[in-house]
Amino acid sequence: QVQLVESGGGLVQAGGSLRLSCAASGRIRDINTMGWYRQAPGKQRELVANINSGGSTNYADSVKGRFTISRDSAKNTVYLQMTSLKPEDTAVYYCDANLRTIATMILRHYWGQGTQVTVSS
Repeated sequence: QVQLVESGGGLVQAGGSLRLSCAASGRIRDINTMGWYRQAPGKQRELVANINSGGSTNYADSVKGRFTISRDSAKNTVYLQMTSLKPEDTAVYYCDANLRTIATMILRHYWGQGTQVTVSS
């Protein structure tokens, strides 16, 4: 089985910074894209940023210039450095990995359990 374990969430004042980490473990063959989504109360889950195996990145317009996604492929870990945080960044942040397990050649998405990020004004 595959597990994604997130860490690094918490409470921060507006203008502050946080760094999220997500480590994938288990019987993984290879990982294509890793990324972060977020869901605020009463809103749909939205993409924050993702990074593919070649290092190409994609960001939501709302976080461009403030958030940076990176990846350590040797550790199957993805990071999200968040700076200049705003109250509207408050949400549960979920890690996502699009990967193949050793048992199958089929790409599928796996999700972490979520980590709360709260930005106070």
